[in-house]
Amino acid sequence: MITAIRNKLYREAKYKTRDLGYSLGLYERFLQNARGSRIMIYHGICEQDHTRFNPIFLTRKIFEAHLVLYKKYCNVISLDDFYQQNFSADKFNICISFDDGFANNYKYVLPLLEQYRLPATFFVTGIRDAGYDVLWNDFLGIVSKYGPQTIEYKKQQYYKGRYDKYIDAITGISLVETLRSAGFTAKTEMMELLYPLLPFKNNANNTDYWLQMTANEIKHLGSSPWATVGAHGYYHNDLARINIEDAVWELKASKNFLENLIQKPVNSIAFPYGSYNKPVVEAAKKEGYTQLLAMDFLFADDHLDATMRERFTVNPFISPINQLHATITHRYEQH
Repeated sequence: MITAIRNKLYREAKYKTRDLGYSLGLYERFLQNARGSRIMIYHGICEQDHTRFNPIFLTRKIFEAHLVLYKKYCNVISLDDFYQQNFSADKFNICISFDDGFANNYKYVLPLLEQYRLPATFFVTGIRDAGYDVLWNDFLGIVSKYGPQTIEYKKQQYYKGRYDKYIDAITGISLVETLRSAGFTAKTEMMELLYPLLPFKNNANNTDYWLQMTANEIKHLGSSPWATVGAHGYYHNDLARINIEDAVWELKASKNFLENLIQKPVNSIAFPYGSYNKPVVEAAKKEGYTQLLAMDFLFADDHLDATMRERFTVNPFISPINQLHATITHRYEQH
């Protein structure tokens, strides 16, 4: 406990010192001399209270501050240019990507990209084609945080544990972990059962945190010269945990859905949860995906695969300048 507290205080002090140093101009040389490349992972953008439901959102103001820094110090390129290694030799190269297909991407992100004239890739699911407006994991996250202390699901008792996750009272396994390995039918059953406990869709102030883009919004997004649309699975299932036949179907169905909407080829996929295995990778290639996006590589030889790239997840709890420093150095403060 003491060590954890000490490490947290060290990180906070380090971040504050860097913020002060940047305001005094002490990091100009570091930023101007930075070289290399990174693909960034963003998720949701909201106006305020970015941790209301989960820890992966940024406020619109902070995201815009990221873009200002990118515009000043970096060379921001499209995913195609990243794969073709069309890098600047004079600046650090950034590729912006968004996962999950939130409607807030269309509402807040696209106008900012057009304002600053910066490209980004949006990895979108087929959930709208399936008739749903929320991803199952976002649904469960909201209910887990604001729902009752205990629930019953399929005759099993679950209680709120760490980070408000529902935990199986017998096995100690979280409900979200159990459902990660289940098919979408089990997830729809969960949503139908638990929604009456917390009808969050009735509150219009919450929609930025869970609502998915409509088909028309995806179509309009794909028509922007500053946006590229990629796949993110059909149901947002963990493709490495479901059976391979279902994974192949999702790879095909999500690609067809998006291509029919935007009338352009969809050649890229970001694996949901950063999860994949060798059969999923090979299946994605057979379905015509030539750009396979992970978070961290999971296998030792992944770096030898020309179709695969790692990405770096944005930290919503640090300042824009600390984020840029971590992006360039490829590490967050640990001590």
